[in-house]
Amino acid sequence: MDMGIRGKKALVCASSKGLGKGCALALAAEGVNLVLNARGAEALEATAQEIRDAHGVEVVAVAADITTEEGRAKVLEHAADAEILVNNAGGPPPGNWTEWDRDDFIGAVDSNMLTPIALIQALVPRMMERGWGRVVNITSQSVKAPIPVLGLSNTARAGLTGFVAGTSRQVAGKGVTINNLLPGIHATDRAISLDTSVSEKEGITMEEAKARRCAGIPAGRYGTPEEFGAACAFLCSQHAGFIIGQNILLDGGGINATI
Repeated sequence: MDMGIRGKKALVCASSKGLGKGCALALAAEGVNLVLNARGAEALEATAQEIRDAHGVEVVAVAADITTEEGRAKVLEHAADAEILVNNAGGPPPGNWTEWDRDDFIGAVDSNMLTPIALIQALVPRMMERGWGRVVNITSQSVKAPIPVLGLSNTARAGLTGFVAGTSRQVAGKGVTINNLLPGIHATDRAISLDTSVSEKEGITMEEAKARRCAGIPAGRYGTPEEFGAACAFLCSQHAGFIIGQNILLDGGGINATI
């Protein structure tokens, strides 16, 4: 299927690896020019060159902390005219609700709620002027079913979801869609971090920790960045203009719900 977005420009955050990289690769395969962002310059440039070599699109790599005002300003110098925005940032660490203080919650909200909102506010008005735009926020399955050890993530991502629910319906008439992709566990560094935590806490091997988690997923496996990226590319396509303010699970059936 031709996604109809060849030649458009996308900003993909936290895209040097993991789900962000999966989205960037899928968009590049559709001929989309990219502004990539991550904090680590070396890994980011390696990904940028990999994409240039594979797909021949224009790729600008901007190493910066997107969760800071300075970092966003640096990125927006290159992406103010982006027609596609993929919001992404690393999730807060796991823990117990009794351990977190105000600073922990502020940090989570800054990274996983206020940062994507700031980028939406920066880019969507111009999308509306042009009459076309796509925003995809990478959030979490915890929006549908909270994960006890990820309370910081539950809190911040639920706030972003509420913002998107209202805002998406205000901009849809101008040809701009805003939707959320809710990943379950995927084969990324985040999965390694979570499995390591379980392994250390319960005194089991990493393989046992992964097998235990996979046993709770009807698909019986972790997702891949490639299939996640394909879903992102579709939401960014010309074919997804009637999908507004939705929260789409990519969790292998892990959330047991009818609706």
